[in-house]
Amino acid sequence: MSGEGEQRDGVTLTNLDQPLFEGAEATKRDLVDYLDAVADRILPALRGRPLSVIRALRGQEPFMQKNLPRYAPSWIPSVRMWAEASHRQVTYALCDDRRTLLWFANQRAVEYHPTLLRGDHVTHLVLDIDPPEAGAFDRAVRAARLVREVLADSGLTGAVKTSGAKGVHVFVPIDEQATVEEAAAATRAIAARAERLDPVLATTAFIREDRGGKVFIDSTRAGGATVVAAYSPRVRPGAPVSFPVAWDDLDEVTPADFTMRTARALLADGDPWAERMPGPQSLDPGLVAEGRTIPVARVQAMHEGKRRARARRTET
Repeated sequence: MSGEGEQRDGVTLTNLDQPLFEGAEATKRDLVDYLDAVADRILPALRGRPLSVIRALRGQEPFMQKNLPRYAPSWIPSVRMWAEASHRQVTYALCDDRRTLLWFANQRAVEYHPTLLRGDHVTHLVLDIDPPEAGAFDRAVRAARLVREVLADSGLTGAVKTSGAKGVHVFVPIDEQATVEEAAAATRAIAARAERLDPVLATTAFIREDRGGKVFIDSTRAGGATVVAAYSPRVRPGAPVSFPVAWDDLDEVTPADFTMRTARALLADGDPWAERMPGPQSLDPGLVAEGRTIPVARVQAMHEGKRRARARRTET
């Protein structure tokens, strides 16, 4: 059975038995079935947030799609926002319900990357902890625990999940009193303090060649930045899933434990991301003040990259 013309929630699903992408060990039907099964758990992370997706079309390299296509159904809500990275206005989809999620799944949207903004309010601080190579997950876990120690010292607590790639994400929910600028500053300060706790293990160096094989604590996920949602699949071999993990269990897992095939059974009827997420918290003014003294990593890296390029031209 090809699945041509099959419908769910008014969405026509096509070519369901085609391979999803090279190395996925899954079909498009597996993607649709998985997302449908976890819809009530992934939608709270997507609802009301401008969404970017990574699509895996047959015969093409996977690509990130920000603009909602013109052929999208009129019932999909959208919002226009300025995209700093591309310096243009983008019409983002809002994936607020099961029908929209199924439509995206039928478009072979594998990864779901919502912004940290809901309306004008930034809802979470995020520290993206990226080890230098695959197979170094234990080092990412150690760096995550540095972040957790910094948070505790600042009166904050967060939840952790695998990124679905090689590292972890620490999410810290914050209240509506914090501005986007304050949240970004606090994120920079947390990363810097974590680096100071163990500079042999961790670094905040944005330029890869400056990291010296250390675990990168990325403090740039702020404001309109996107982060892959909990429960989202990834376009990687085996179709892994970004999955919540209890802090005490981090040493017992690897990112490969959580895939589209295993996640549904592990979840059963639960929602560990919602269950482990603390309530919104207020930011420590000292954390914000310190962060304001730390240059924005992307901007600093851009200027440093230009400086190095000039130096190389001078040498030659």
